[in-house]
Amino acid sequence: MSEDPIKRTDVNELGEFGLIDHLTRNFPVTRLSTLRAMGDDAAVLAGQQQNMLVSTDMLLEGIHFDLAYMPLKHLGYKAVVVNLSDIYAMNGTPTQITVSIAFSNRYSVEALEELYEGILSACKKYNVDLVGGDTTSSLKGLVISITAIGFADGENTTYRDGARPGDLICVSGDLGAAYLGLQLLEREKRIWMEHPELQPDLEEQQYVVGRHLKPEARVDIIKQFRDLKLVPTSMIDVSDGLSSELFHICKQSGVGALIEEEGVPIHNEAQLLALKFQLDPITCALNGGEDYELLFTVRPEDEEKVKHMQDIYIMGEIKEPEYGIKLRTKGGNFHILKAQGWNHFE
Repeated sequence: MSEDPIKRTDVNELGEFGLIDHLTRNFPVTRLSTLRAMGDDAAVLAGQQQNMLVSTDMLLEGIHFDLAYMPLKHLGYKAVVVNLSDIYAMNGTPTQITVSIAFSNRYSVEALEELYEGILSACKKYNVDLVGGDTTSSLKGLVISITAIGFADGENTTYRDGARPGDLICVSGDLGAAYLGLQLLEREKRIWMEHPELQPDLEEQQYVVGRHLKPEARVDIIKQFRDLKLVPTSMIDVSDGLSSELFHICKQSGVGALIEEEGVPIHNEAQLLALKFQLDPITCALNGGEDYELLFTVRPEDEEKVKHMQDIYIMGEIKEPEYGIKLRTKGGNFHILKAQGWNHFE
């Protein structure tokens, strides 16, 4: 008798978030203190006076970073910032982190000291404490796992599922520059590998390179929310690309959306570099990722408050779910948006 072959599903068929949903679908929430488990930028636990926020990210050498052009100090700094960004995306304040690393024998004490210098620099800038972690060996490369802990007032905690038709879609900063900085670094790496005698030529593109190597979390936006007594109806940080993050908000809120191309902020340096690389700037902004800006929605009556915020752009409007998720180009054409951000499993 022949046995039925064991079914094997490629993880790429589900994608990162589909895989998480699939693997955790049978996990019940049994504790009253678990206010929100998975599905947002951070889990939310009930505290005595405030909600506790917990978020974890893992970075793997060769997947999330390349030490051919990423200095270890910058890597340590960035590893912290990307976790703190998740706490800010919940409208919270990060307070502590834990750091766990696995490394191969090619890493010296001095190299790890450089990594931790970057971690320390981020802790000082964002006023968070390093309170624990773990170290172990790795057969190949470096692995960094950071857990960020923070707090938010119960009524101010912002999730992804609160957007409603008529809400304004807003974003901080600009989009696409980090992706273009990565393209420039990758180009120079390829040239260097073929011609080691040549020095890298980053064309004085300090802004786009800096956006990739040393991003910043938008604590300033959270402070403006406090000052203006403004609570977004939904929020997420832009790590995998604007289109992907907008899809998360729309899916969890059960709504559609319209984005105006003219409203998508793109830095002039990023615009010029995209054209030089024969890339469409708006495509880079929509799908590039690693911007770590805040994408959020607000009620229509809060428009005046948003207009008083620094470095905030109104990009569009939340629609009824049957509208879908669309982009209106500068020429007035409509395009259905797709979540084409970075794929963690490719």
